[in-house]
Amino acid sequence: MSRQLHLNAFLMGVGHHEAAWRHPRTAEHDVLDVAHFVRLGQIAERGRLDSVFFADGLAVGPNIRRNTQAIFEPITLLSAIAGGTSKVGLIATASTGYNHPYTLARAFASLEHISGGRAGWNIVTSGQEQEALNFGFDSIPDHAGRYRRAQEFVDVVNRLWDSWDEGAVVLDVEQAEFANPDLVHTIDHVGEHFSVRGPLTTPRSPQGRPVLVQAGSSEDGKELAARYAEVVFTAQRTIAEGQDFYRDLKGRLARYGRGQEDLQILPGIVPFIASTEKEALALEREFTDLISPDYALRQISNIFNVDLTGLSLDAQLPELPPESEIEGMKSRSTLVRQLAADGNLTIRELIGQLGGGRGHRSIAGTPEQIADDLIAWVDAGAADGFNVMPPYLPGGLEDFVDHVVPILQARGRFREDYTSSTLRGHYGIELPSGSTTRAKETASV
Repeated sequence: MSRQLHLNAFLMGVGHHEAAWRHPRTAEHDVLDVAHFVRLGQIAERGRLDSVFFADGLAVGPNIRRNTQAIFEPITLLSAIAGGTSKVGLIATASTGYNHPYTLARAFASLEHISGGRAGWNIVTSGQEQEALNFGFDSIPDHAGRYRRAQEFVDVVNRLWDSWDEGAVVLDVEQAEFANPDLVHTIDHVGEHFSVRGPLTTPRSPQGRPVLVQAGSSEDGKELAARYAEVVFTAQRTIAEGQDFYRDLKGRLARYGRGQEDLQILPGIVPFIASTEKEALALEREFTDLISPDYALRQISNIFNVDLTGLSLDAQLPELPPESEIEGMKSRSTLVRQLAADGNLTIRELIGQLGGGRGHRSIAGTPEQIADDLIAWVDAGAADGFNVMPPYLPGGLEDFVDHVVPILQARGRFREDYTSSTLRGHYGIELPSGSTTRAKETASV
């Protein structure tokens, strides 16, 4: 039987292209309109997509004059979208660097109950200096240290989500019993970074636990994903690169007692869709022509922590720090460096290629060409599905849902209707073994 694709809609403002808010196909004021984002969730649900996803950043970015990528806190925003949808999954980024496990676990458990079991947490460690400065740090904590904290953080959150057993909520009015205290447990965690007694204030979620998502592709990031993640978002630009990443990450699962089916890998794709390839390429060029070079250069400078803003656009990138010296966005720095080198690109050409998805793969073509491309990646063992990043919104998502999805459905590669009401059900992910019962050493309340 042909493998079924998984499709997530990665939503950002009025589109992933950095100049989307300036293009006539978008309404710039939508970036501040919650109704816009609710509509996007409804469009994704109409297409029977697995989920929608919002990234997050804890600083305004390096050039607020031109653009910023995160305005609304995503869990709050997804709570609004939950009220306007009933099936599509809801994934939000939240940092292990500048949150506490208890408050984060409670927020996602609340989203779980609000949405009826559709929540997912994209785990990030936060690697930008401006974010560190907003939380009282003089600089970014070192990369390895951030991931040690993240591992303990995720462990604590999982145990908090498991601190209420199934059936703990009784709601017996006649016996005046709200919950069975034998089924609600402390976790009594004491570790390097956190001391948490528990239990969580919010009962066990409708799908057992929110789905864990991860997007880092450094060595530490891949190890964190292999240990915990159930969905991985990644940036791979060729089938060969996708195959290498796929084999590498899936090959790490066994050491954590996990099977290949326990993790779904979704590379990002920025699709420009039109009735002919020529029209699609022309549409892509319209967006490229609207890029603000000073904004793009500050974005690249931020990745490498090197000021590139005074360079000529017709020059090539100077020698830049290797990944081993990057404490922030390690894997993204390697991707940008390789993209520039492989294509022998000028800075002008580089920022044009990065404008659509900050290193994720852009593709311009007809709906049939887009569908062929997605199927080819999955059949080649380079992906389990895709993190669809519409370059402009809502039109780019509508084009994908109304023109590409029906082709995938007709070819038997994507669901025609939802068969589950939970995010785990959409991705075919089982609840991790052992998560339905508490650890023996925990105490009841």
